Parts: sequence; structure tokens; C-alpha cells
Amino acid sequence: MTFLVPRGNAPKDTLAAAQNIARYPWYHNEQLFALLYDFYPIADGKTMRSVPFMPYLNLPPSAWVLPLKFDGGGYRAGGKAMFDSQGNLWVGDNFTVGWQAQDSLWQGNATKFNPNGKPLSPMTTGFAGGGMQGGAFGAAIDGNDNAWLTSYDGKSIAVFDKDGKPLTPLEGINFGGKLGLMQGVIVTPSGDVWVVGVEKNQLVYFPKGDLAKAELVCEGASGEPCKSFRSPFHLGIDQQDRIWVTNAAADHVVRFPASDPTKVATFATGYSGAGLGIDSKGNVWVTNRFGSSWRGFAKLLELGIVLKTGGNIDERLSRIMSGQTGGADGGSLTLLRPDGSPYPGSPFIDGGLPGPWAVVVDGNDNVWVSDFAGAQSPIVELCGVRTRPARPGSRPGNKYHPLTATLAVVCRCRLIWQSVLPAMSG
Repeated sequence: MTFLVPRGNAPKDTLAAAQNIARYPWYHNEQLFALLYDFYPIADGKTMRSVPFMPYLNLPPSAWVLPLKFDGGGYRAGGKAMFDSQGNLWVGDNFTVGWQAQDSLWQGNATKFNPNGKPLSPMTTGFAGGGMQGGAFGAAIDGNDNAWLTSYDGKSIAVFDKDGKPLTPLEGINFGGKLGLMQGVIVTPSGDVWVVGVEKNQLVYFPKGDLAKAELVCEGASGEPCKSFRSPFHLGIDQQDRIWVTNAAADHVVRFPASDPTKVATFATGYSGAGLGIDSKGNVWVTNRFGSSWRGFAKLLELGIVLKTGGNIDERLSRIMSGQTGGADGGSLTLLRPDGSPYPGSPFIDGGLPGPWAVVVDGNDNVWVSDFAGAQSPIVELCGVRTRPARPGSRPGNKYHPLTATLAVVCRCRLIWQSVLPAMSG
């Protein structure tokens, strides 16, 4: 039974063995599954195994985990999610319960769960108002536990207090109707709030999170950094107070100091950047939905044609990604050093990255990536950069284990406590 632990002594009893499976669900899962053949062989003349509980698995899982699924509180097709200081989870919903959902209109509200998964928002509707109409890939919590959410089809920014009361007007923050489809939002350590708009290449700034001082920094070709944006999707801030922005319609990220957004630098990534995570050393991880090859470039051109001819780019993006299988026909993950140079081995390509969307970095600097590529979309944990005792044979970008998309806390997004939207809307 030594295959139950990656290091140390083998378990001495059944309880210790079960605990090790929970601690290392990714480790030698196929060998563990093979015990089924030893303990419950198919008897002569029979077609099934005589097991104490039915049904049993015919194929080994990618990891031995026990998923929990939570619902209620108006939750339906969650977008980006974020925890507050009390461990409550906020998520912007693509749709509302009962809505005949289509990519032509996202009209969902906001949902809040307590740390045990109990819904705290109203049944069916969730928290509504404040300009909320279709959650996207923008969700952030400020120092007062207010939830900042981008409203996709509302073309606005909505803010709720910790009790779900809207702090923004009925139409949200939209600068008199100037905003387009909105995406990523972050709260910086200093309390500033930054938001990007994917449709009109916009950047919005709230100094210290003050709604009364909202500023539309730039849009389109009006000035930097917006001139360097190509459908900005998400953003993050590093330890040097520099903001990094992914671009859904390009193959680069944009970086600028928070103190002067006009001082722009761009760095090459893969095609159609989406999620972005920054580790404790300032390294930047970027998910590239179409990968890093000419095949990805062709898909990006296809989206451009759809956009130019007035088609639904969200729907087309969903269809393209749902057909990706991983490896050469999938996405990729770019790793940049703090100076913007590529880390050795980057970009990372793997069968577990058919359509990488969101990326987060945990406390050990390991990297978690969720995929949006149809029913087989996995969740993948990758080795980080930090020098420390690692799992056997691990190095940055190596896959620890994939978790199958069916390990969903939510029914549509196929993620563990961080959800991803289909299409460009988050």
C-alpha cells in the first residue's frame, strides 16, 4: 500500500489509508482503483461484481475526491466568485432561475453563500438592483466586505454591501451610458478599485473605492493604456504596484504602474488571454484560451470575422472552446517573470488544458486552472515557481493532478468554489 503516499511511511491501518487518499487524491489513482479487481472480482458465470454498494465505477477517476454541490439563493450559471473576510462566497450570476438562457442576454443577479454553503441571498432572485444584470468575470471584495461586481449586459458596475443592499444607483455606475460590456475588477491592497471593459477597451478607476470619485480613465484609442488594450478581460496587481491586464482579442498582456497608467509595457503571451494570477514572487500566470500556436491565431481571426460581421462573439467563442481537446488542440498557460520575460518552459501545454479560463495561485504558490471546453473540462493543479520541497519529480508548470469537470460546486461552471462563465462574458 506504499502507493497511497508520495513520501514517508505506508499507512498502518484502514483509517490512515483513507486519510492519505483524502490528502493525496491525485497520487497513483489507477493503482488504487485496481484494488476493486482484487477485492471484488467478477465470479465465473457473472457479469457484475458483488459489491456492498451500487453502482460502482468502471473506470478510474482522475482524482479521488468527494465533491459537494451547493445551490439556492438565486444562483444560476455563476460567473467570477470571491470570498469576503468572513469566508462567505459572493458570485455574479449569468442568469436568474427560470430564465430561458441564451448568450443574447445575460440578466442574472448576485448570490451569496455562507462558509458552509448555505445561501444567504433571496431564493430565486438573489440580490438584485444596483445595475446588476448578468454577472461576468468581475468580482472583488473591498475592505468593508462590499461586493464589487461587473454587470455584463447591464454595461455597468454594481456594488452591494455585506447584507446585499445595493450601494450603486438602479442603473449602476455607467458614466451616463458610456460603458460597454464590462469584465474584470480588482481591489488593490491600498483600497483602490480598477475595472476593465471588454467591449470598448475601457479602464475605470475608483480611488480608495470611493463611488463618488469614479473615473473613466480612458477608452478605445483615447490614450494609454487603453490604446494597447485588445478586449481587456482581467487584471491583477503585483508587489511593485503594477497592474497587469489580459486581452481576449490579442496575444499579449499590458502592464502599467498604478501611479501612472500612461506608462505602458506589453509582453507576449498566447492567443485570447483570459485569467491572470500573480504569485508571491511577482511571477505572472496567464491562461490563453486558444493556445500559443498558429492554430490559436486562426481561431482568433475567426472571432474577429464574427465580430466584424455583427455575429454573436460570445456564442462563437463558446462553440470553439467546446470543441478543443487539449494538447496541440487546446489552450496554454504562459508564465512571465516580474520583468515580463518568459519563464523557461513557458508556455505550458497539456491535455489538462483544453480551454483554460481562470487561474489562481494558492498559499504554496501552486497554480490552479479551470477549463471551459465542454463536458470534459478539468480543474488542474500545477507546480509553482517557489523553491521548496515539492512532490516527486515536480517542476514549475508540471501538472499535479486534474479534477474532472463533474466535481462541480455549481451546475454550469464546473469549478470548485471559483466559477467561470462561458464565452467572452466571463
